[in-house]
Amino acid sequence: MTDKILVSIITISLNEEANIALCLESLKRFDEVWLVDSNSTDRTREIAEEMGAKVVTFDWNRKYPKKKQWAFENLPFANKWVMLVDADEQVPDDLAQEIADTLKRDGDKHAGYFLGFNYFFAGRMLRHGQRIYKLALMQHAKTRWQEYDDLEVTVLGDNEMHYQPPVDGTTAVLDYRMVHEDKESLYHFFDRHNKYSDWESIVQYNGSYFRNEDAQPFLRRYLKPLFARLPFKPFIAFFFCYVVKMGFLDGRAGFDFAVSRGVHFWQIQMKHRELVRDRGPAKK
Repeated sequence: MTDKILVSIITISLNEEANIALCLESLKRFDEVWLVDSNSTDRTREIAEEMGAKVVTFDWNRKYPKKKQWAFENLPFANKWVMLVDADEQVPDDLAQEIADTLKRDGDKHAGYFLGFNYFFAGRMLRHGQRIYKLALMQHAKTRWQEYDDLEVTVLGDNEMHYQPPVDGTTAVLDYRMVHEDKESLYHFFDRHNKYSDWESIVQYNGSYFRNEDAQPFLRRYLKPLFARLPFKPFIAFFFCYVVKMGFLDGRAGFDFAVSRGVHFWQIQMKHRELVRDRGPAKK
């Protein structure tokens, strides 16, 4: 029998019936899996319980902390290492083995690890146009959560969006990659990104997007705030995704995804201008 990997998994959910079984199946090697659920009305909780996850309910009071931060601060983890895995993500066997080997070899040498993603869009894996990294594996005691002044973005509810908590200590990057494959329809993809653009326009307007420390790899931590201030962002986003990152090699899915990136940043710009028009100049 393969030894369990001494990592506690946090997965958050709200009506993730289409994704949750694949996600949890990929996590069987890990010591414990917590599902923090926001009162799903589909079979998400039932499936998770059948597959051995520890299911807890999060009832948000519309104040901080939101869901992931609450989990970090309140769940009785059995392990010092915690890994954030979204319901539409999976941990392949090669990555699970790398995590086990790395933690056994390096112990507490680093406070966290960045993981890359194989991103699926419109049924195809994007090998070029969308290659992202995020801090997903971290030591619980060395992780810090920040408030983004985003409580007015009600469409996202209790979700922290995509900002990543910084850690106190060094970080490293693992070689193998997670899988991001949402089984929901494209309607849900665009609906979700419309909500994301609400969040980004608000936090850029109130200045917390630029003030807060966010765990980002390499040059991204410096380029992200710079990009947010550039003109012509929709065109730049499309060009970077489709040409610079060679998304054209991903075929039709690569083109469609690059267009969606341009539209996303166009939405952010439009909503930001609306905030300035209604409320006055943006905060620095």
